[in-house]
Amino acid sequence: MRTRVFLVRHGATTLSSEDRFAGSTDVPLGVEGRDQAERLADRLAAAPLAAVYSSPMRRSVETAEIVARPHGLGLTLVDGLREIDHGRWEGCRRADVQREYATEYAAWERDPVTFAPSGGESGQHVLDRAMPAMDAIVRAHAGQSVLVVSHKATNRLLIASLIGLDIHGYRDRLEQLPACLNLLEFNDPGVVRLVLLNDVSHYSPTEVASGPPAV
Repeated sequence: MRTRVFLVRHGATTLSSEDRFAGSTDVPLGVEGRDQAERLADRLAAAPLAAVYSSPMRRSVETAEIVARPHGLGLTLVDGLREIDHGRWEGCRRADVQREYATEYAAWERDPVTFAPSGGESGQHVLDRAMPAMDAIVRAHAGQSVLVVSHKATNRLLIASLIGLDIHGYRDRLEQLPACLNLLEFNDPGVVRLVLLNDVSHYSPTEVASGPPAV
């Protein structure tokens, strides 16, 4: 039976415009992020959601709560869905990391899958915890539709792995904008079709007013 996963990145945070590493930094949504989540909630109000899953980080929880509200659903928090930990880079601007930790940054740029900043996680480590979480969600909801709210790197790693892309290119080949919508259809946990990727058409008030797109 086909299972549909509406995979969402959380909305913009108070640090989104500052180009800071904030993977494990537990920041809330900003005003813009709450607006993005409200627009996504309007878009998905008619979707037949059976359950809502979220990373336990505040920005994801807030996004999931907003989108789940029209459905009257509570959240199930899944630690495996949290964002990558950038270790000692957390809270730093990208330009400062490139200058202060030049060797680490260059190694991470070359191979973000196996390399991790000091005190942080590699992409493979994130995938090793996120993929079992996604597999469990799909197995628990055969034939149903569910919402899963996670993060930029986590989503990109999951999508790349699920559709058979080389995960070493997850940062260069896949984008995940704040509050974007991805739609994955599973015929079984190991067979997936990517229907939507990084869709943010709900950003537009005109498109929201015209009704939810056929997803």
